[in-house]
Amino acid sequence: MIIKPIATNVITGFLGVGKTSFIKQLFLSKPADEKWAVLINEFGEVGIDAALLGGGEKAIEIREVAGGCMCCAAGVPMQVAINQLIAKAKPDRLLIEPTGLGHPREVLKVLSEPHYHNIIDLKSTVCLVDARKIEDARYREHEIFNQQLEVADIVLAAKSDLYSEQSYTNLVSFLEQNHRSYESEHGVLMQMSIEQSQSTGLSGELLDLLDRKAQIPAPTAGTKQSMLRPQAHDLFALEPSVIESEFNEVGLIKKLNKGEGFYSCGWIFDLSYEFLFDEVISLVKSLDVTRLKAVLITDEGIAGLNLIDGELSVIELDDVMDSRIEIITLTSADSEALEKRLLAISKRLSF
Repeated sequence: MIIKPIATNVITGFLGVGKTSFIKQLFLSKPADEKWAVLINEFGEVGIDAALLGGGEKAIEIREVAGGCMCCAAGVPMQVAINQLIAKAKPDRLLIEPTGLGHPREVLKVLSEPHYHNIIDLKSTVCLVDARKIEDARYREHEIFNQQLEVADIVLAAKSDLYSEQSYTNLVSFLEQNHRSYESEHGVLMQMSIEQSQSTGLSGELLDLLDRKAQIPAPTAGTKQSMLRPQAHDLFALEPSVIESEFNEVGLIKKLNKGEGFYSCGWIFDLSYEFLFDEVISLVKSLDVTRLKAVLITDEGIAGLNLIDGELSVIELDDVMDSRIEIITLTSADSEALEKRLLAISKRLSF
């Protein structure tokens, strides 16, 4: 039984801005006596962020909803996932990371439904943004990019050590001209460098801000509205749709998705696959993609890869159940050709 409403933060931001890394830093500031739960929504179909995030700690429960915006289709996938995560974890805090191409206003609308009033205590919504993107019309004019900034209580200018003071000034001007001032009681604008995001924890000021009550802006004209929602008394009875993915004869699953002007292509390789680490790095660096994420079993250990705007980061992971890689592009990619390249730099081990 839920006695105290669960403090809940939505962590939003466009593709590759560092939402998952930010959540990892929040973990480091988690009180020892609290249990947290994380709901991750991915645009792609194969689900990688949970492995990159970790979650081996017993006091942190992680659940993924892959395959596009979880708040669409009347919000049912999101509500089912939230209900089951709360029932299983009974958390003190819930962190929700929507896909970078999802509709954050709809996510907040679901969380504000009357049947959640005694269950969820909606706290500050955080939007991470790379200030350099303001100079790119593809981002500046994108509906989702603007919606993320519009609903945010805290705008966090991430990776601030990679851009000039002018880029930050441009971000401030863009917010004031198109959204609202984030230097007032209605919102807060902060900077965070890569070094700060990789430190041992977040500042006390930011943690205090996260516990502020959320300010949810009223919908603007043209905002996408969701379809009819199920009755409140039916929500906790819903069961998730079970999609059984079977490996093909070579131990491989491929999944495709598209939406909001982007395409995704992802693969899952069964546990028998081992990739050549150096060849993987060379392949990844040669690709012209908007985003790449991967968790791969290699000849040098288990690697987590994250590529955004040509910047590749690699981390070592402790354990995974299989190997996964996903790309996001602005045009439909030749998935067959890329699959052949992946198979060429891997081998199947016998057990």
